[in-house]
Amino acid sequence: MSIAQDCEVCSLTAGEAELRVLLDNIPARVALLDRQRRHCYVNQEYVRFVGRPAEAILGRTVAEIIGVEPFTRLRPYGERALAGEPVSWEGWMPHHEGEEPVYVQRHYVPFRRPSGQVDGYFILTRDMTDLKRSEQRLAAQVAALHESEALATAVTTAALDCVVVIDEANRIVVFNPAAEATFGYRRADAIGRTMAELMVPPALRAAHLNVFNRYLESRGLLGQRIEMEAMRSDGSTFPVELAVTEVVLPERRLFTAYLRDLTAAKRAEAEIRRQRNALHESEKLAGFGSLLAGVAHELNNPLSIVIGHADLLEEEAQEAASPAIGSRAEKIRLAAQRCAQTVRTFLAMARQRGIRRKRVEPAALVQVVLDLLGDECSAAGIELRCNVPATLPLLQGDPDQLHHVLTNLVINARQALQAVSQPRWIEVAATVEGSVLEIAVADNGPGVAEALRGRIFDPFFTTKKPGAGTGIGLAVSKGIVEAHGGTLTLDHLVESGARFVIRLPTAQEAAAIVRPASPRPAAINGR
Repeated sequence: MSIAQDCEVCSLTAGEAELRVLLDNIPARVALLDRQRRHCYVNQEYVRFVGRPAEAILGRTVAEIIGVEPFTRLRPYGERALAGEPVSWEGWMPHHEGEEPVYVQRHYVPFRRPSGQVDGYFILTRDMTDLKRSEQRLAAQVAALHESEALATAVTTAALDCVVVIDEANRIVVFNPAAEATFGYRRADAIGRTMAELMVPPALRAAHLNVFNRYLESRGLLGQRIEMEAMRSDGSTFPVELAVTEVVLPERRLFTAYLRDLTAAKRAEAEIRRQRNALHESEKLAGFGSLLAGVAHELNNPLSIVIGHADLLEEEAQEAASPAIGSRAEKIRLAAQRCAQTVRTFLAMARQRGIRRKRVEPAALVQVVLDLLGDECSAAGIELRCNVPATLPLLQGDPDQLHHVLTNLVINARQALQAVSQPRWIEVAATVEGSVLEIAVADNGPGVAEALRGRIFDPFFTTKKPGAGTGIGLAVSKGIVEAHGGTLTLDHLVESGARFVIRLPTAQEAAAIVRPASPRPAAINGR
């Protein structure tokens, strides 16, 4: 310990050696100042910090050692210590040699004589620079982390796709608003539960857990986009696109699942496919229509001549009383008329007559068809059944075209029943559900083979023997119904026979439906 000889502070005689050892080994700078702020004692840590020998420090004032500005700023604390009050200060101080500032804690402790008089004070200074800079770095890191978390939360909240974060136990720790809206769970109800029980259909949970375990074992599947079925809170399933990324934290691993609802996209794809097929079918029909119009035109004149001469031959046979010639003439006439009917069908296809909309009573429409075909069915041993209430709502459409559709379906059913033993029946039934009227034509014939169901409405496709049908009847019928804003389908639920179902909007609903005014024309022969 070094004590300035001219200081007013009394010499520390008793225990001075022990005190010197103690003060020289503490990790703080210690100085004893008299009432004039002159250094009377400095320990080794103080000497090292100032960078001068003790002899160059002792006897000099604080202002001479640390500078006038810091001394002026800290002088009030020394005055309070000289008044007998222990006091502390903490803050940044400039370095005495112009280096970077240092952060210190300074404790001012009064030095009293045995009589109680204060002759000076100790200044104990602890350098906290490293700790303070570490705190600042930590605070900056925490602020950056909070900013990053806030940004991540903002991005996750605003994301249009579902963002679901799960831990290694497959439990949900983040569930963004898009996921709430898509899956039907509140965030509070989803947090802590497993992704498998909330969002994966029961039949797929084993496969899901298997894939998740592969995520845990290897990163090979991370980042890949896959399509799968997901489940909403009501148990309904829907298609999603899934991609998983890994977030590695110091204490655990997390997995972020990005899910996109593909329902709208799949619906759009199906609609595009449907429209493309419809366009292809229309183009094919238009091409064939042009060809058939030419063929029909070329056939009409010779057929008219054949029919005319057959009629003349029948008259001559009657006059000559020759039944054999009359019979042959009748066969020629019937065959020519059958050909003429086929020609008229071809012409109807080519001309594409538009819809002339009227209010149509379903029961009356069906009754006209049954009256037209009733005798033929009875002669063939086929029972015609009708279950069409008279109280059904009206339709709005072209009665001639709708008549052709129903006639075509009943004729198809009658022809299908030719190879079936008794009993044989055809039933026409109608029901209404909401704003949709359903008319079904069913039979107990051989039905349509599963392999042919997908092609039954294709133009020029037929299940009949060569020469027995044109293969355009169902295609044309389907076009007519669709032009009326409805659908024509083959029911897949019947156990035997065939059941064709027409679904049409009622008159009030049909008024709001816009459809092209050029449907495919009707034909009455050929399934």
